[in-house]
Amino acid sequence: MEPLYQSKMQCICCEAVYTTSRVRPSFKRATKTDTDFCGYYKADVNPDYYVVRVCPNCGYASTENGMERLNDHQKKQYLDTIGSRWQKQDYGGRRSGQDALACYKLALLSAQTIGEKDRVVAGILHHIAWLYRYESNQNEEKRFLRFALQAYIRVYEAEGVELNNAKLMYLMGELNRRIGELNEAVRWFSRIVNDKKIMDAAMIRASREQWQFIREEMEAGRSGSSGSANLGERDDPTISTSA
Repeated sequence: MEPLYQSKMQCICCEAVYTTSRVRPSFKRATKTDTDFCGYYKADVNPDYYVVRVCPNCGYASTENGMERLNDHQKKQYLDTIGSRWQKQDYGGRRSGQDALACYKLALLSAQTIGEKDRVVAGILHHIAWLYRYESNQNEEKRFLRFALQAYIRVYEAEGVELNNAKLMYLMGELNRRIGELNEAVRWFSRIVNDKKIMDAAMIRASREQWQFIREEMEAGRSGSSGSANLGERDDPTISTSA
């Protein structure tokens, strides 16, 4: 069975109809998952490459978590800023890592232009960091992890305090760990472990493991290198890989 299938879409900006490739559910099972939910797949098709759909007519790009419709002001804002300069290109077929990166960056530009929610922007930034991780480009990976962390913090400040969102708090701890901000990482992990109102067992366990991991590294005298992007990867199939 082919891992890809075609799905028909209508652009919410220019209303053009186009097709985009999707990955069949049976091919979305990760063989390994990093501690910030980045997945690795046995098949030669990476589902993360196909999350973003791009309109070949105007270039508007989004994920399924994005806005379902745009108002007239948002459409004009996008078309004046990006769409008017778009040179028609079709990303509807099979994508390489570079194609996927181009699609995510288009989604980021589109989201920023129309004023998309911080939660959506954070997810896009985090996925871009993963794409650089696949390429072992640690400098760009860490740069986009920082951007994603800033966006997750804005989400938490707007809604997370009331919701006690353990996964969001865990991500802020883990991304701090990966960029080398270990004291901040410990602060978030300890809050999850010690807050009696948090009932998410998977996130409590993951936070406890990462907190202990940082402690062990600090005790071993490895300070600066302990926050590097490729440190301390462990599979955790019990944690959702959605971002």
